[in-house]
Amino acid sequence: MPTAPLASKRRGLAFKLSLLILTATAVIFTAAFGYNYIYSRNQILKDVETNAQSLTLAAVSRIETVLRGVEKDPSYLAHALSENKFDRRALLGRIEVLLNTNPDIFGSAVAFEPYTFDPKSRYFAPYYYRDGGSLKLIYLGNKLYQYFFWDWYQIPKELERAVWSEPYFDEGAGNIIMSTCSIPFSRKNGERRVFTGIVTADISLDWLVDIVSRLSPYESGYAFLISQSGVFVTHPDREVIMRESIFSVAEAANDRELRETGRAMIRGETGFVALKKHFSGQKAWMYYAPLPSVGWSIGVVFPEEALFAGLKDLTRTVLIIGTAGFGLLFLIIVLISGTITRPLRTLAGKAAEIARGNLDIEVTEVKSNDEVGDLSRSFDNMKTALKKYIANLAETTAAKERYESELKIARTIQMSFLPKNFPPFPENIEFDIYATLASAKEVGGDLYDFFLLDKDHLFFSIGDVSGKGVPAALFMAAAKTLMKGTAGRDMAPSEVLSRVNRELCLENDSMMFVTVFCGMLNFRTGEVLYSNAGHNPPLVLRPGQPPEWLPLPDGFLLGTMEDSAYETRRILLTPGEMLLLYTDGVTEAMNGEKAFYYEERLIRAAKDHEQGSPKELVREILQSVRDFAGSEPQSDDITLLALSFRGRAENRS
Repeated sequence: MPTAPLASKRRGLAFKLSLLILTATAVIFTAAFGYNYIYSRNQILKDVETNAQSLTLAAVSRIETVLRGVEKDPSYLAHALSENKFDRRALLGRIEVLLNTNPDIFGSAVAFEPYTFDPKSRYFAPYYYRDGGSLKLIYLGNKLYQYFFWDWYQIPKELERAVWSEPYFDEGAGNIIMSTCSIPFSRKNGERRVFTGIVTADISLDWLVDIVSRLSPYESGYAFLISQSGVFVTHPDREVIMRESIFSVAEAANDRELRETGRAMIRGETGFVALKKHFSGQKAWMYYAPLPSVGWSIGVVFPEEALFAGLKDLTRTVLIIGTAGFGLLFLIIVLISGTITRPLRTLAGKAAEIARGNLDIEVTEVKSNDEVGDLSRSFDNMKTALKKYIANLAETTAAKERYESELKIARTIQMSFLPKNFPPFPENIEFDIYATLASAKEVGGDLYDFFLLDKDHLFFSIGDVSGKGVPAALFMAAAKTLMKGTAGRDMAPSEVLSRVNRELCLENDSMMFVTVFCGMLNFRTGEVLYSNAGHNPPLVLRPGQPPEWLPLPDGFLLGTMEDSAYETRRILLTPGEMLLLYTDGVTEAMNGEKAFYYEERLIRAAKDHEQGSPKELVREILQSVRDFAGSEPQSDDITLLALSFRGRAENRS
């Protein structure tokens, strides 16, 4: 009987596992569920935004109607005053009529320029306000309250138009929180008009609370009103009214999005944004719109939990049904897959033996003409390949150990370039010096050096090469060698840097560079000549005084521009004063929270240990850096150098 072609007999593992539709079903269900959830959520937000817009704009319209009504009556009075002159009695009658005809106005004043209403009186500003069911009259203006210097008077005077003030507590007159509409008026004086005074209308802000509090349709939601500067005018928490602003809340929470929302609100924009939990006690959404008349803005807050309560219930029900269906489908798939995966379990046992190192185990050949059969043959090939790999790995490990050994040797060679015997000049008691270098890797790019130029002068330097590792170490060695070979008694530090820079720029194809601070101490007089090439400023420690930064001249880093110029400056040390040099590995050391050590902490550490010797100072600061970093790996080389000037014995008491 003829046999069918090989391809027609083959039943691949993918074909058998196609029965296991659980994964595909899960993907389809998750996609459909996710789409439905996102669509429903977006639709809810869209409906909420529409409803919020309608509620807010209705409230804005009501408030604007009141504000425009308040602004209209004092405008009429200002116009009348600009065209006519009234005696005291007529003027007071006009103000009374204004208050009687507009119950929304709490109080009104007409404030004149000094000596304008009465040439004998500097102040004239009658102010009527409501007190219970009657009107009371007071006169503003005295040496303690010179009204013509206040914002409600000065701003409309300068702008020559009506201006609404920021909310304020009117102490001494209304004694309530209010806002003032100030309208300037002027009179003709010959051919031109001259500013004469201000008509004001004060409104109590208490009525706003009732309007704004009814804006949110949810029990846990609320609304608030902010002024032109972001100060809360109304808010369910009365403790924040006139005491906090939307910007102070954003600053306290370090919330950049809330800060941007506040800026949009005071710019008179409209929007619908998400709020973080700290603003309302829970995650929420907010719709905001402006009050054009006064430049204020209303925000309506909708708690997210209330918005999506129905959606969460529906999601919970769908998840329960889906979980039950997946459970039933899983049982069916387990029964079907048992016969298919049995050969795989056998191969798994063999693989475990190979994983334990038994590479001589026999892999049972699976006769099936599918992926399982291919896998059994691949296991046998893998066993052979593993034997070869282990042999190669042994060679690689040996090579790595040789490399690590070479790195250790390189570090030893590098450290041999640096002075490490302390005290280095015991016969010179006029100064004391100590330095240390802690590399971030086996070899680093920081450097320090010091040596005597003659019997009276000490040259010292510190530097930081760009990058880390072997290239930085080689560049460091070149820079240090050039500096030591260049420095001389009659050569200024700036000239030393210029010559070293020119040498480092030659054929510097890698564009590496080094920052350097160097100086020359006359340890007979305490004079220090110093220059800088882009390095951190040293600290000057003086007994009984706070540490201060050494003023540095401009100077570009070494190795990049041949024509860079450097400057030499001078400082005179007195006995007991000390210089502390360091690299940025100190100030940029990080702890586990990725915070930097920074210069402020270095100043405090130096101040705490300034009474010690240079050695004690350097070791204590290094320990301070390590305590700050904790278990965080060192990210940069750390170098410290302290130089103390003692002076001649006859100059020390």
